[in-house]
Amino acid sequence: MVEAGWALPRRLLHWGSAGLVVAGFVLGWVMVAVPFRPLLLKFTLYQAHKSIGLLVLGLAVVRVGLLVRGRPGWAVGLSAWEVGLARLGHAGLLGLLIVVPVLGYLVASTAALPVPTVFLGVLRVPHVLARDPALFAVLRQVHRAAACLLVLLAAGHGVMAVVHHRRGLGVLRGMWAGRFDRVGFDRAGDCGETAASLQSRTAHPQRNV
Repeated sequence: MVEAGWALPRRLLHWGSAGLVVAGFVLGWVMVAVPFRPLLLKFTLYQAHKSIGLLVLGLAVVRVGLLVRGRPGWAVGLSAWEVGLARLGHAGLLGLLIVVPVLGYLVASTAALPVPTVFLGVLRVPHVLARDPALFAVLRQVHRAAACLLVLLAAGHGVMAVVHHRRGLGVLRGMWAGRFDRVGFDRAGDCGETAASLQSRTAHPQRNV
């Protein structure tokens, strides 16, 4: 099933996930830099970071469920290799949106200090692994590297959206307003339409009905 445009729930999930990723990434560096003396502040920052991670994980699972139902077609004018790279990039982003929070949860589970994970300051989340300082050290580095990779991929995703927008494609407008120009998007999910074909469809809009 291919949708005609990005519906509001998908757009909210997209921008909400993006905002949470940025907030969680920044908060991750801040909470580590804060000394232990203001213990309550450090504890609060860690709990906020954990809550953001769990929210990102939940939203990612919802996005996977929606993706199974289908997605809008790729932008007309993209070559086959560009669509292939886009597919890989989207898959990588969605995969990391799941993997990074899971790694963070495992880091919290194996930490030497028995610090609980309290979702949104209300719901205590049990840890499935026992405290293991050696495993914690490994998981923390992997979690940090995966988080950096996620942010880099997200930044590249944003840059390419701007590049496509400057090429006259409706990618950015579609994700922001939910409207896809018929010339700018292929509703059947095909790609690689020629410039001549685009000009022809623009000059004869009745063909798009």
